[in-house]
Amino acid sequence: MGLEDDFLLADADDEKTIEFIKNYLPQELKEKFSDDELYYFLDLIDEYYSESGILDAQPDEDGYVNIDLEEVVAYIVKEAKKDEVGEYDPEEVLFVVQGEMEYGNSLGQVD
Repeated sequence: MGLEDDFLLADADDEKTIEFIKNYLPQELKEKFSDDELYYFLDLIDEYYSESGILDAQPDEDGYVNIDLEEVVAYIVKEAKKDEVGEYDPEEVLFVVQGEMEYGNSLGQVD
């Protein structure tokens, strides 16, 4: 598979992730975030995972890696403000992070 195919697969997976998150969000937040914002959050989640070392962490005896969702949310809120994308309520962003995590779990991935 070529590099272009990898990008197409990643885009398709991102689309599915965004749809899952939109369905996961509570009713009052469904219209709050644009698709562009959700894609931006997804990029920041991936960035956090790769920069925090969480991808290299050793799973516990049950095979799980403990991820502090509040740290992920704090990272997103801080980066969004720094990038001048906007200021976000951490409690609202938490639902997006939880939705991304639930999507991964639904695929059998352990985030």
